[in-house]
Amino acid sequence: MTEPDFLAETRVFYDAIAAEYADRYRDALGGMPMDRAMLALFADLVRAERPDARTAEVGCGPGRMTGPLHRLGLDVHGIDLSPRMVELARQAHPEVPFSVGSMFDLPFGDGELTGVVAWYSIIHTPSERLPEVFAEFARVLAPGGHLMLAFQVGERPLHLERPFGRPVSLDFRRLRPEQVEELAREAGLPVTSRTVREPEGDEKTPQAYLLARKPKG
Repeated sequence: MTEPDFLAETRVFYDAIAAEYADRYRDALGGMPMDRAMLALFADLVRAERPDARTAEVGCGPGRMTGPLHRLGLDVHGIDLSPRMVELARQAHPEVPFSVGSMFDLPFGDGELTGVVAWYSIIHTPSERLPEVFAEFARVLAPGGHLMLAFQVGERPLHLERPFGRPVSLDFRRLRPEQVEELAREAGLPVTSRTVREPEGDEKTPQAYLLARKPKG
């Protein structure tokens, strides 16, 4: 099967900037109390559902959220499209398993996971392909399992040119919370919590965090 252009473009982009990205954002979570709180809430929900639960972070990059999820007590596996990002994640977090892969074809069986995190990682997928992504999230989640998403709020995409001086570019799609909530609901993952905060620091748009859960019955 031929790989869609947007996946190839995303891989090339993140392979090119992986080292600089990892350096810049390695300690960013320390100054983001809302993000830390949302990760802790997600970990609590997953552990409450099943203490030995398996979890995946999809689009994990260099593992800057995967590592903290592991420290919160989760058996978490990081997945990323970029081989270079996965290489750096393995170096930074040798205690956590990481794999190269796509959110369109996750390396897990049906109902194998109790938690899935997509932290600013659905933003490079064209809107018409997002239902496939949410269907895959629903497939790998067990009944009672939790999905957590983070993304920038907005209507117009940001086109980023030559980040860190690298000769690459990519679209970062901003999304409306109600749009993402509908995608989750249509995939059989009703939203249980929706939080939007105002921009902080050099952010230009509000940031959204959504929690959804696969019904037990």
